[in-house]
Amino acid sequence: MLALLFTHGRRCQTLQPLTRTFGWALCAGLLTLPAWASDSGWSMGLYAGKYHNQEPASFLVGRSEFKDHYLLAVTASKRLWRAQNWPLELELDAMLGQQWGQATLSEVAVAPVLRWSGLPGRDTLAVDVRAGPLGFSYTNIISPLERGVNDQGSRTLNFLMLELTATAPRNPRSEWFARLHHRCTIYDLMNNYGANGEDFFALGWRRRF
Repeated sequence: MLALLFTHGRRCQTLQPLTRTFGWALCAGLLTLPAWASDSGWSMGLYAGKYHNQEPASFLVGRSEFKDHYLLAVTASKRLWRAQNWPLELELDAMLGQQWGQATLSEVAVAPVLRWSGLPGRDTLAVDVRAGPLGFSYTNIISPLERGVNDQGSRTLNFLMLELTATAPRNPRSEWFARLHHRCTIYDLMNNYGANGEDFFALGWRRRF
C-alpha cells in the first residue's frame, strides 16, 4: 500500500479540481476531527489496490490475474443502525478514488454496508466482516477495461464491496482492512455490453471517531 502511495503519488496530480478538492477535504477531516467526538459512528480512511480480471467469487478461490492498473481512494462511513441483540450494524460507505495504469480516471461510489462483529477472539484481535452488495458507482470516463466486444461500456454501474477488518483491542479507533472493490452490471441487469466491471484487491486503514 505504501509503495503505491509513494511510487504513483505524482500521478494523482492529474485529478480533476473537484476530485482533488474533495479528496483533500476528506484527508483533512481524518486528521482534525476532535477527540471528543467519541463513538460518533463516523470513520475515514485510505486504501490502495491493484486490478484483477475476475469477479469477487473467482478471486476468493484463486482464479484471478492481476494487471498493471491501480486504485488509490479515500473512504468515509457512517453507522446508521446497530442491533440490540446481535453483533450487527448497518453503515453507509462512500469512496472517492483515482485509477491509473491502463487509463487515468476518477471514481465515486456509495453503498449501504452490513458489518458483522460476531467472530470469536475479539480480546486478542477484533475481526469484522463488512459486505455491501448493492450500491452506486460512477466514473468520469468509460474504462477500457470495462468495454465489451462492441467497444461499448457504461460510466454508471453497481458498486459491490467486501471487507475483512482487523482492530487491536488496545487501539480500537484504528482499523486495518482488506477490500474487494467491484463494479458490475448485476448480471446484465444494467446493460448487456458483455464486459465484466472493474475489480480491485485493496489494503487500507481507517480511523473511527
